[in-house]
Amino acid sequence: METVGDHPVTAGPLSVRWLAVELAPQRAGAIGVARVAIENAGLATWRPQAGSRGVKASYHWLDSLGNALLWDGLRTELLHEVPPGGRIELELAVRTVMPPGRYRLAFDLVDEGKRWFAEVGSYAPELDVEVTSRCERRLGVVDADAGALAAQDEPEAIVPPGEAAAVARLAPGVTPASDWARRVLDAHQEGYGVVGGSIEAPAGPLRRQAAELAPWAPGGGRNPGFAHPLLCASVLAGVEVEESAPVGGLPAVRALGGEPWVYDARIQLSRRRVRP
Repeated sequence: METVGDHPVTAGPLSVRWLAVELAPQRAGAIGVARVAIENAGLATWRPQAGSRGVKASYHWLDSLGNALLWDGLRTELLHEVPPGGRIELELAVRTVMPPGRYRLAFDLVDEGKRWFAEVGSYAPELDVEVTSRCERRLGVVDADAGALAAQDEPEAIVPPGEAAAVARLAPGVTPASDWARRVLDAHQEGYGVVGGSIEAPAGPLRRQAAELAPWAPGGGRNPGFAHPLLCASVLAGVEVEESAPVGGLPAVRALGGEPWVYDARIQLSRRRVRP
């Protein structure tokens, strides 16, 4: 770990002396790892009570001007009580900010439910961080009809599922728009672990949208409050999803564990009309 230089240490019950920090490479939207070594420089013992109480380690993501972009990061519990003068090393899980770019990462301790240590004057070390794209441009596809991907405008990005950074599950009768793979991979590289889009599904000769697929009708852009599962979604390797009941015969999933996901109606698939 890299030693933290001299910094002011406040007097009072809640005070921390930062000894060293270390940050693994950070990929947009993913869970990264940081390590910190700290000393209790205050008068009160830090107690590792679980739940909504106790002292915990956390972080904030800031822009280059110091403005908060993501406050209240994931919490890391203490491994044991730390009395005044005691030291502890912690490994923090860090959900990285999106999209890729240059940011600042500020570490702090929180007396949960009461206050951040920095609010009572403790120093909060900040690191300059280059956040990189979450994945390479390698998309695998399963359950697609022969020839369904022939019109993709980024054909080199389509690879066998075993070589892919993300895998999309289609269905018989489903054809992606020509820019589908490109848009899906753009979203994954931005940081989203699960990506889904709209389904054009005419139900009859007047080309009205099938009623059961109406919420996924083309039109609009990203919908961060989308209340439905994602259909024919693409999922990054290692990301866990919950399978929902199929909708109109199409595979449906929901993201789990706070994983960033996106519904984008500009990511378009069409399903040919199924005759009775």
